[in-house]
Amino acid sequence: MKAGRLGAAALAAALGAAAAGAWLAADLHAFLDRPLRLPPEGIVHEVAPGTSLAALAHALAARGVLDRPRYLVWYARWRGIARRIRAGEYHLPAGTTPRGLLEMLVAGRVRLHRLTVVEGWTFRELRAALRAHPAIVQTLGDADGAAVMAEIGHPGEHPEGRFLPDTYRFPKGTTDVAFLRRAYEAMEAFLARAWAGRAPGLPLASPYEALVLASIVEKETSVPEERPLVAGVFVRRLARGMRLQADPTVIYGLGEAFDGNLRRRDLRRDTPYNTYTRAGLPPTPICLPGRASIEAVLHPAPGDALYFVAKGDGTHHFSATLAEHERAVRRYQLRRGAGGRR
Repeated sequence: MKAGRLGAAALAAALGAAAAGAWLAADLHAFLDRPLRLPPEGIVHEVAPGTSLAALAHALAARGVLDRPRYLVWYARWRGIARRIRAGEYHLPAGTTPRGLLEMLVAGRVRLHRLTVVEGWTFRELRAALRAHPAIVQTLGDADGAAVMAEIGHPGEHPEGRFLPDTYRFPKGTTDVAFLRRAYEAMEAFLARAWAGRAPGLPLASPYEALVLASIVEKETSVPEERPLVAGVFVRRLARGMRLQADPTVIYGLGEAFDGNLRRRDLRRDTPYNTYTRAGLPPTPICLPGRASIEAVLHPAPGDALYFVAKGDGTHHFSATLAEHERAVRRYQLRRGAGGRR
């Protein structure tokens, strides 16, 4: 009888343990697939380098997001992934489950920030945007352009025009150097491809000359369909040895002395960038040209126009002869006393 009672007790204990184990397993699986307690917009949570999964689980529990943090740790250890979580800033959207959270952490699907580098920005404006972005780590301080180019691995190059306008996505903690290096490489790659497919017979000796001319086109018009037309005027003027006479180059050469009003005396003030006083292209780009302006320079519109003048509505009037151009200037510009003549 005694042996029978012991056997029954052991069986009952075993059945109880089995039932408890089954309940625990079922509870764990329910936990893994039950959404975290997140607001409709989700939350952002940053995982510092060296943070353990246990510390992360308890931090989320303290925020009221995760219940039973030990379950998360137990499951991750059983899977062998507890030590594989990656540091970074994570956005946890509504509907995220503990299972999905672990997948996100192990894959390192960190939150990406964005910065749009605008077509026509100068290098100075790009630097200002980088300094103002809260997710970018500042390492360059007040380094000048030469020091910046050396830092990104291209010493001796002028920085203007070297960075491709685009919208860039990146994780928090990206350095200003890493961002600039990426934008530089993007411009190099695009310019190389575009140059390889250029139209024949262009009066441009190198991709860099194309970049310089594209920066002028970028500043001359924001109307997409006009870019090839403006590029065509400048290409024909270069081919004929005519001066470009582009106001934006004069403005760039004036630097901080430019007060927003371009005067006739400014057009006569000689600087390396004054294309009224000097023939050919200026020594460097005058802004960051976009893809469309680069393509326009390498595939300019055919025609015979050698001049253009701003009409006051954002577009331009194109002329083949000086006489026609002067009539257009009288019609569109002299009445308003504005610039924008070519």
